[in-house]
Amino acid sequence: MTSTSTAENVRPASSNDVLAAIDMGSNSFHMVVARVVHGEIRTLEKMGEKVQLGAGLDDQNRLTPEAQERGLACLSRFAQRLKGFPPESVQVVGTNALRVARNTGEFIARAEEILGYPVEIIAGREEARLIYLGVSHTLADDSGRRLVIDIGGGSTEFIIGKRFEPQHLESLHMGCVSFRNRYFPDGKITRKQMDKAVTHAKQELLNISKSYRSTGWKSAVGSSGSIKAIANALATLKISDGTITRAGMEELRRRLINMGRTDRLGEIGIRIDRQSIFPAGFAILMGAFESLDINDMAFADGALREGLLYDILGRIKHEDVRERTISALQERYHVDQVHAEAVEETCISAWNQVAKAWGIHTSADEDVLRWACRLHEIGLTISHSQYHKHGAYLLRYSDLPGFTQQFQRDLSVLVRGHRRKFSPAIFEDLDKDDEYRLRHLCILIRLANIIQHPRNMEPPPAWTLHAHPNRLVLAFKKGWLDDRPLTLADLENEKEFLARQNFTLEIVDG
Repeated sequence: MTSTSTAENVRPASSNDVLAAIDMGSNSFHMVVARVVHGEIRTLEKMGEKVQLGAGLDDQNRLTPEAQERGLACLSRFAQRLKGFPPESVQVVGTNALRVARNTGEFIARAEEILGYPVEIIAGREEARLIYLGVSHTLADDSGRRLVIDIGGGSTEFIIGKRFEPQHLESLHMGCVSFRNRYFPDGKITRKQMDKAVTHAKQELLNISKSYRSTGWKSAVGSSGSIKAIANALATLKISDGTITRAGMEELRRRLINMGRTDRLGEIGIRIDRQSIFPAGFAILMGAFESLDINDMAFADGALREGLLYDILGRIKHEDVRERTISALQERYHVDQVHAEAVEETCISAWNQVAKAWGIHTSADEDVLRWACRLHEIGLTISHSQYHKHGAYLLRYSDLPGFTQQFQRDLSVLVRGHRRKFSPAIFEDLDKDDEYRLRHLCILIRLANIIQHPRNMEPPPAWTLHAHPNRLVLAFKKGWLDDRPLTLADLENEKEFLARQNFTLEIVDG
């Protein structure tokens, strides 16, 4: 494990002024601890270890026991630094290896037990967004577009953005670990294998190269260990001052082939733990230089983990990118926002009364409930028939900036289950705890939808909710239901829907 820290002591976090982020990449695990000073992030400590989780995927795309143990051992060392941090000050994410592994759930459960914080898997484009956020905060605040490339163990991200806003985000399924395994498995560096690797990278880039070149950029920036190692090698060989140029890449390519073996890369300053993957990372960057016609590139220290810190800071300062995503979805799918707001207000009125009794009282539970209410009708833009299923599909599979794959799944489940049959199929493939939590959140959004079914934007009723594990008693002010016979009919139907899943709904008038 490598670790660096500033002179300032890292004290346990008692408030939101100290943040921590862990990036569980396909090649390396990284943790950064930072303090917020006048709205800016000051790094206190960085830790990293070459876990090579991606190299531990077997031919069935399952993480081997050995790979899992490497990762968990690293996380146990990280865990000591996290003691005392409030949950809202920590983010732990997994990237490509955990996106593709078939037994990710098993690993995550053990990781969460060690860390004491939730572990979330982010999609490729969300990874790209966070990388750009981290990089852009380490660069001069200029007005021109920039191209950012980050080569990971299992994926490579390409972003074009301006200042702090990304404009194009792509994550391609190629990385230094996967390319190493395919093209340089025996440690030999031949012209033939290097050419094949570069060609493969260019093939992966075909789908985006035209649009990226058309958009253009003023400067190109690389992040990640692979690109840093290339810049250092160019400086060590005195080919350049560390700037990565097209001519420098051609010269380094020639020298790598002449060396012929990865175990000789120490001669050009490549650390021993990076030597096996260095030619693979080089081939990917070479393919990018040729496909995108890059002339020169600088290196930036910012990366995914720094992006996570700024994302946490944004949420603390109520500048949550997820709120912008929800608003954009409402606009794009022409959601009746006045009605959605009425459903949300009614739902939260119910949630406030039952949250503790049902164990669904976290800020994440409130967030997912509010956002599901705002988006429960997005499927109407496709078809009125079974619109809840259309909406669930959109939320599960769209690229939603700021959202992890698990959070998108939770939103999808609530929108899928907010009306009609309360089927077990809604909650399939969930573990026991998630099923319990989402089942009870789903009941609340179903009831709020019924109360607001007339669409007359009434405030929440004067009702009292008494919660039990598999039973809910709704007590309305006397006479309220007498004036609303359609609502009463809807509630009677709901009793039948819930009863089929062994949940009892009792309705008391007065």
